[in-house]
Amino acid sequence: MARRYKAAVAATAVVALGLTGCGSPSSNNGNKPDSGNGAITTQTSSIDAAAKGPAAAVPGAKNGGVLTVYSASTPNTFDPTDTYYSDSLAIGRLLYRTPTQFVVRDGKSVLVPDLTDVGSVSDDKLTWTFKMQPGIKYQDGSEIKVEDLAYAIKRSFARDLYPNGPAYQMQYFKGGDTYKGPYVAGGDKFDGVETQGTDTLVIHLTRAFADLPFFMTFPLFSPIPQAKDTKADYKNKPISSGPYEFDTYTPGVELKLKKNPNWDANTDAARHNYVDGYDFKWGGEDVKTQQQVLNSNGPDASALNYADVDSTLVPQVTGDKKAQLVSGESPCTYVWQMDTTKIPLEVRKAIAKAWPYDQTWKAAGVSDLIGQKASTFMPPGVPGYQAYPAVTDLSGTGTGDAAGAKALLEAAGKTGFEVSWYYDNTKPISQQVSQVRADALTAAGFKVKAIGVTTADLRTKISDYSAPVNMAQGPRGWCSDWPSGGSWLPVMFQSHSVADQTSWGMQQDKTVDAQIDAVANMPADQAVSKWAGLDQAMMEKYLAIPFYYTKMGIVVGTNVGGAQGDPGAGMPAFYDIYLKS
Repeated sequence: MARRYKAAVAATAVVALGLTGCGSPSSNNGNKPDSGNGAITTQTSSIDAAAKGPAAAVPGAKNGGVLTVYSASTPNTFDPTDTYYSDSLAIGRLLYRTPTQFVVRDGKSVLVPDLTDVGSVSDDKLTWTFKMQPGIKYQDGSEIKVEDLAYAIKRSFARDLYPNGPAYQMQYFKGGDTYKGPYVAGGDKFDGVETQGTDTLVIHLTRAFADLPFFMTFPLFSPIPQAKDTKADYKNKPISSGPYEFDTYTPGVELKLKKNPNWDANTDAARHNYVDGYDFKWGGEDVKTQQQVLNSNGPDASALNYADVDSTLVPQVTGDKKAQLVSGESPCTYVWQMDTTKIPLEVRKAIAKAWPYDQTWKAAGVSDLIGQKASTFMPPGVPGYQAYPAVTDLSGTGTGDAAGAKALLEAAGKTGFEVSWYYDNTKPISQQVSQVRADALTAAGFKVKAIGVTTADLRTKISDYSAPVNMAQGPRGWCSDWPSGGSWLPVMFQSHSVADQTSWGMQQDKTVDAQIDAVANMPADQAVSKWAGLDQAMMEKYLAIPFYYTKMGIVVGTNVGGAQGDPGAGMPAFYDIYLKS
């Protein structure tokens, strides 16, 4: 959120840009190979409150085998409270059950009950009540209790320990602006959450939040027994309630999952456990592992790469290997943000003037199969999106104007202004993208300081807003948490966004806060037409350089069946995949 985000949405671009935050629970999504170059369609919301387990069988599905999953990008945590990147969210759906969940039907996400029903709200819209489904167990066979749900919610307010998870609860939950989590004195009591009896979870709000049942699909709502909370160490072996559990884990390198023997398919309306296990392998070069998957020699026939297909492989996946391409939608936008507290407006305009859009697109390996050039923050899939006239030098296209940028710097008395960012120095594509940008900005009169870090360290570095850089902090991309500008503008551009670590531009402007709140507090049908105007106003502040809107295009081995896109993450729906033999 996403930070989903950040999220692993594009193959080489993920390495080059960092990762995208959060996910988009209600986008349309194709589940069959296609050309991948169609227009992005608008999201819709759908709820099936009566859905029950088991989930409908995937046609032709078989049981058994281990699926190998490649990606160059590396999840930095599997603590459910701290999870907000798209790849971690998608993997987390194998491990964690939450009050509500999404199931993909006909290429669209539908909200269904999971640990609880989809909730009921009071007349004043400030109290939500959720009833638990009985008898659901953790991997150790112990029963999940409603108190475990309440504790997990309280845990999400300990932002000093878990700074990367979603932060809507801080804005909407009663007392959320001052509550600091369960670890502080008096932290066992929180006005925003209570339990009633053995099966009822009650959430109290400070203002209406109609999308709460959608928000409760996020892992921060997965149950955690207080007695088993190991705080910072929990990320290394979280307690599973989903169809799979940790087998072995080497952070930054590999995660092997095995079946959770105490998961009951009859209680789960969304997921399956067809394969015996998953072997996630991170850090390898995406182009190389994607080619391995396409070649499908030996074990690579039972493999996939979840980063979007590199442009150099497009001829294969639109040719004789078309059946190995899985296409879908992913309503996300990649940007290269600028810290407004460190870079003055006139300098940000000069950066935009010099920006090498076309060269970056090529160097990052992006194609029309996986992306559409951006000139707005909200992508076309979000209701209320408008393709307003591009702001000067923020069109998403062009090779940059070094002379024009240099003139802007000179006029501002800022020639030689230093710009700095982190990049992955272990991956050739990341290095070349960084170099393309460095060359363009150097030619425009900037001093460039590009700081190389390892793949495993990149997410942590770009998430540190106190780091000694002034560009490209995270999230480097964003995906809709649900189909509304309300999961974009309030999250990215208000003052609280900086503390939440979901800021584009690092601005803290009370006037902007009030403008966004005025739209956010409108009924949804009235707000939808207002978000685009605010989007344009934010773009005119030169808070970030737009790059592209994402599509999903991944490659799978010839022995992989049931693969389709999960529009909640722009990722494969791992829980539906099976091996053909």
